[in-house]
Amino acid sequence: MSLDTVVEDIREEARARAEEIRSEGEERYEEIVSEAERDAEDIRSEAEREVQRTIEQEREQKLSSAKLEAKQQRLEARREVLEDVRDDVEAQIAGLSGDEREELTRSLLDAAVEEFEDAESVRVHGAADDQELLESLVDEYDGYEVGEPVDCLGGVVVESDESRVRVNNTFDSVLEDVWEDNLREISARLFEE
Repeated sequence: MSLDTVVEDIREEARARAEEIRSEGEERYEEIVSEAERDAEDIRSEAEREVQRTIEQEREQKLSSAKLEAKQQRLEARREVLEDVRDDVEAQIAGLSGDEREELTRSLLDAAVEEFEDAESVRVHGAADDQELLESLVDEYDGYEVGEPVDCLGGVVVESDESRVRVNNTFDSVLEDVWEDNLREISARLFEE
């Protein structure tokens, strides 16, 4: 065997080994690329799912926020309507006059008098515009006098120093009681619930 043949055999082995290494390298390259593409697709799919979840969460939050805001606006509007109705009722009560006002004031005073049966001196307070009416009503009771006016729509506040009792039978207090007792029904009628 000549040196040329040995060199040629070594070269042939080297070429075969180089071809084998190149072929393995290409296979490995294809595997790495394929694996990288799969990973990239998985990452892209996960990112899309995450974006969809984020979009859904934000949509739900905005929808909930919008519903809450709408509910608050609706409640505020209802509250304003109820306040307007209450203001209208107060205006109508304040506008009572003549026999109707006298009759209501008399019945409120009569109801309060029961608390002061043993009192020797009793003061009756009312609206400033009702002083004359109160004077005529207290003349019917011994030991009763008209006191300083109070800020109210009408009716009476009756008190006695002896018993330390104070009865608030003003139109305002009666309206407050009736309003609170019937607020649910008033609201249901106004808003057809």
